[in-house]
Amino acid sequence: MAYVIAQPCVDVKDKACVDECPVDCIYEGVRSLYINPNECVDCGACEPVCPVEAIFYEDDLPDEWAWYKDAAEQFFAEVGDKGGAQAAGPFDHDPAQVAALPADVNA
Repeated sequence: MAYVIAQPCVDVKDKACVDECPVDCIYEGVRSLYINPNECVDCGACEPVCPVEAIFYEDDLPDEWAWYKDAAEQFFAEVGDKGGAQAAGPFDHDPAQVAALPADVNA
């Protein structure tokens, strides 16, 4: 189990969650942030600091955003487990479904 970042983060990427994550498992794509499910220790430190309320425990994802769990898994299937987001730096892509969202998805 892991936490998942959903639609409210798209094109926002505040990164308050990154500062709170004790295991450095929140990675940056072009339009959103992603929590690596293989590195997340389910501590929940990221959830309360998110200013747009985009972080959910995977079992608590709203139905309309359930696909973000699959998007995160796809992202890490493509980039691999890097063992820490700080050292990996930002990635120049997002999963196709996130990349295809309209620019004003959170307007």
